[in-house]
Amino acid sequence: MLKTTFAALAFCLASLTASAADEPPAAPASVRFAIVKTASLQTHEWLLFSGGRFEPAETAFSAFLIQHGNDRFLFDSGLGSQVDAQYAADMPGWNRPFFRYDQPVRPAKDQLAEAGIGPITRIVVSHSHWDHLSGLSDFPQAEVWLAAAEHALVNQPSQAVGGVWPSQVAGITGWKDIVFDRGPFEGFDASHDLYGDGRVVLVPMPGHTPGSVGLFVTTDSGRRFFFVGDVVWNAGALKTGAPKHWAARLFVDHDVAQTQAAIELIRAAMARDPKLVVVPAHDAKVQAALGLFPAWVQ
Repeated sequence: MLKTTFAALAFCLASLTASAADEPPAAPASVRFAIVKTASLQTHEWLLFSGGRFEPAETAFSAFLIQHGNDRFLFDSGLGSQVDAQYAADMPGWNRPFFRYDQPVRPAKDQLAEAGIGPITRIVVSHSHWDHLSGLSDFPQAEVWLAAAEHALVNQPSQAVGGVWPSQVAGITGWKDIVFDRGPFEGFDASHDLYGDGRVVLVPMPGHTPGSVGLFVTTDSGRRFFFVGDVVWNAGALKTGAPKHWAARLFVDHDVAQTQAAIELIRAAMARDPKLVVVPAHDAKVQAALGLFPAWVQ
């Protein structure tokens, strides 16, 4: 009787093991992104980086929709539906000739709704300047992820050039600090792997603001992209490692030396992987070449 029982148990265990072995491995999560351009500004290249040409250049104000499997989040929020009121309330008058946007504004909220994309429950911000936080109020249900050093700025809003606008953060309660709990990644000191598979990874990039962050994304095609916020405004700066125009960097870069160090880390990552596509938050030419929402980059 005991022999029969042991034999039956052995058979069951063998069957379970064989079934598990026969199951195909789980398919890797689908990863893609879309560039949601909310507004633009016609300017000139020489105003965007030192050594730039005296040629027209378009600046974009964009949010980036990242999809990993069934999960979606925004990296930055672009200009939101309340930007005109925010601008009127908090942009200092003497700054307005230099920091502005052209009409029309097409908020990310409206574009996503038109495409039938459901509620956004997480927004990761590259940094806390006005043109990156404007759309937060359009997604009141979303957690807002940012570096701890950037959260300190949010807690002390001001109308200073490098400050956080009170009109954009009032009533926002879903703040969540990014914990850089992984080791170095692509030359950066620390990292946070959002899904644990190395395909959507945040890195700290202090300089432009104390808590600026960048985002590496590897899509299904194997292409790799690096969203660098405002470390540079235009990809042309990366050819020589040029900083922003001297007047701009004195006003908008919290720490000029740290910002330059971040530029060199980006250039080093590009040298290691010549196929890496660097996407500055405001480079309309780079973004248009990849395709704008509702198109997806895969």
